[in-house]
Amino acid sequence: MLIRALYTFLLLIAAPFMLYGLYKKRAGKPAFGRRWKEHFGITPKRNAADKPLWIHAVSVGEAIAATPIIQAIKERQPNLSIVVTTTTSTGAEQIEKLSALVEHRYMPLDFPLCINGFLNAIQPSQLLIMETELWPNTLHCVATRNIPITVINARLSERSCRRYQRFQSIFHLLSQHISQLLCQYQSDAARFLRLGIDPHKISVTGSIKYDITITDEIRQQGQTLREQLGQDRPIWIAASTHQGEDEMCLAAHRQLLSHYPDALLILVPRHPERFKSVDLLCRTQGFTVSRRTEPMTEPTEIYLGDTMGEMLTLIGSADICFMAGSLLGNKVGGHNPLEPAALAKPILNGPSYYNFSQVTDDLLTADAVMICHSASEISAALVALFGHPARMQAMGQRAQQVVEENRGALEKTVQAILSPTHYSA
Repeated sequence: MLIRALYTFLLLIAAPFMLYGLYKKRAGKPAFGRRWKEHFGITPKRNAADKPLWIHAVSVGEAIAATPIIQAIKERQPNLSIVVTTTTSTGAEQIEKLSALVEHRYMPLDFPLCINGFLNAIQPSQLLIMETELWPNTLHCVATRNIPITVINARLSERSCRRYQRFQSIFHLLSQHISQLLCQYQSDAARFLRLGIDPHKISVTGSIKYDITITDEIRQQGQTLREQLGQDRPIWIAASTHQGEDEMCLAAHRQLLSHYPDALLILVPRHPERFKSVDLLCRTQGFTVSRRTEPMTEPTEIYLGDTMGEMLTLIGSADICFMAGSLLGNKVGGHNPLEPAALAKPILNGPSYYNFSQVTDDLLTADAVMICHSASEISAALVALFGHPARMQAMGQRAQQVVEENRGALEKTVQAILSPTHYSA
């Protein structure tokens, strides 16, 4: 109780800074409008009288990961109501695409008054948390009402595990209210066990990310874009770049152009507020640029992906995918390489991928990904692959095979949610 009170006091001090970052206007970021009140627990009540399933997906990545779960649950129980909360407006925009299946609310701040206001309005039957977005007061308030809490697609890196071990009492404050943990891998489960989680609460269902579905529509959109960009030119994509990585990718592309003058880089910044600055960076360095949201100019050396929700289409139009977020030391820890893998694209990755270590290790074992430490290594890998089309194709096929061999987590996860059965490795 004392620890939670101290936490709440510190959160009160930090809240203005958190809210400033949340509400600050940025290019490409949807506005919250009048719905800002929901962050303070002033949540619109539902029209229906039933108790819905509550899924929390903090932002875009978690919202995308939750989508196949939502669809699978609704297939099995069409009449089950689902409320999805996100913290960010970009996450809300992603969930809006599922408006026929779910209702959206903004996640209240982690103060008991705000959380209880939300719970009084929504009256959920259970809470599903995507990955490991754990808030002490939320967990306490939900558990106090005897609402089961399940963490889905749970992962815990060795780095995070060691950090929690230093503050074991705080982790216990978080974990004591969790009903079940559905872990991605046995290694994640082992780390949670080291932190003292009851073994009976832990199941290994696999990573839902392997159950990615590439629709015929997405494939066709990728092919259509490829035809627009140039069917016969070498094309690579740098997906989800962060500040500091764009410069490295542009340097790699400049080196590639000396070997393949008609090569094209599809550059996709991770955050929409950076679209304008990355465009300016490219032009300042002398590259010709076209943007996804504008008519294409010819010739162009950089194609800037300045939209949200089109990553699969953009990757599908390229020959090779570099997964960014992996060149900045321990700042980011990489992004999900399974999207290009599912599209049978050979993958390049930086050396920092601790958020996707197991996935990347699986791809490394299959010789489906190459680790590049610098712009020159990225360029060398691109030159090598573009120079050997058969090798490039085989590498992409091996990546796709890794995805196919690891499917099945979605079915296990949905069964664990809708029934008391636990799954173990």
